[in-house]
Amino acid sequence: MDIKSIRGMNDVLAPEIFSWRMAEKIIRENFEKFGFSEIKTPIVENTTLFSRNLGETSDIVKKEMYTFLDRNEESLTLRPEGTAPVVRALVEHNLLNQDPVQKLYYWGPMFRYERPQKGRYRQFYQYGIEIFGVAAPQMDAELIAMLVDLYEKFDLKGLTVKLGSMGCEECRPKYRETLMSLLKPSAHILCNDCKERVEKNPLRVFDCKNPTCKEIAKVLPSMLDFLDEGCKKHFDAVRDNLVLLKTHFVVDKTLVRGFDYYNRTVFEITTEDLGAQNAIGGGGRYDKLTQELGGAACPAIGYAGGVERLILLVGEREEWKPKLQLFVVTPDERGMERAFQLAFSLRKNGVTAEIDYTGKSMKSQMKKADKLKAKHVLILGGTEIDQNAAVLRNMSTKEQETLKLTDLEAELLRRLK
Repeated sequence: MDIKSIRGMNDVLAPEIFSWRMAEKIIRENFEKFGFSEIKTPIVENTTLFSRNLGETSDIVKKEMYTFLDRNEESLTLRPEGTAPVVRALVEHNLLNQDPVQKLYYWGPMFRYERPQKGRYRQFYQYGIEIFGVAAPQMDAELIAMLVDLYEKFDLKGLTVKLGSMGCEECRPKYRETLMSLLKPSAHILCNDCKERVEKNPLRVFDCKNPTCKEIAKVLPSMLDFLDEGCKKHFDAVRDNLVLLKTHFVVDKTLVRGFDYYNRTVFEITTEDLGAQNAIGGGGRYDKLTQELGGAACPAIGYAGGVERLILLVGEREEWKPKLQLFVVTPDERGMERAFQLAFSLRKNGVTAEIDYTGKSMKSQMKKADKLKAKHVLILGGTEIDQNAAVLRNMSTKEQETLKLTDLEAELLRRLK
């Protein structure tokens, strides 16, 4: 039986897995340094959580969700994004009653049925942050600056922060009406998706990759020209505070987000090194989402980034691979018994050690130690035991020295830990 992984759902193997582990470590440390706590939500949620809050015209809800009925005929969905589940958990567990300001982060798999391509899969991983309870534009700026600082720790080049605004429920309706009136005369040449968007959510036309739709979108007015006084003041303050934090950005008048829950600040972080799909991640404000999910009104802002795209950028780095401190070479059975005990004890005390159990020749074991890039090799056989000694070899300098068996473990721990 030839069973393979499902298309777009990939295994992560060595040596790539070492980059994943280090990326997660750096991301966690950076988020926690800024006061974020981790949250884990289920992979499966009630379908309504996404269909109602992401927007029925979004591509995810229309085409990409993995949805199924369980045995109770309840419609469930593999989560396609992380924000809605976090908000659901926030409301369900009354987290804002514990602290009116919540700063949360997550890391985990998401699922979307779309065409797999480089850096985009059907099971993909995201890291994200969500901040609840702060309406101040300083928080928007701090969040963006923190993310730029994070990506600089990965030595990413050619980063661009694109900044825009989605307005609010007061000023956006007028903009939507304007877009609809301008788009309707051209509706017959729009793609099928955008024909539907014209009636339901014309802002999504800016997201379309169809060449004809992109050309039409270029001459449409910007949401920034329709902002009311409050939204304009907020947007200007975000820009001013990014300048204070010395964070470079560009204003993108056509920037929109794919989900209906966004308002006011929206942003995207891109790089020159990813080709056409150049976004590392994006985010923005969603001040009404907690209320839509049954909680109290609460200002909020978040961001999500793709792990696979980040790994494509950082690549495989030698310094991120685990370091083998010791390989114990055993030329015979007498040495094996002693080495077996020694290696296990060293590992318990924090030393990374390997030993060969296949009975290969000493030459083959030395080759394996070299392949594993062991820092040191310990030669321990019957001859060495008779001499109450073992030979420790530095694989970089090729220097060797003899250590006494009576205090061998203590001496190795002193040198290698």
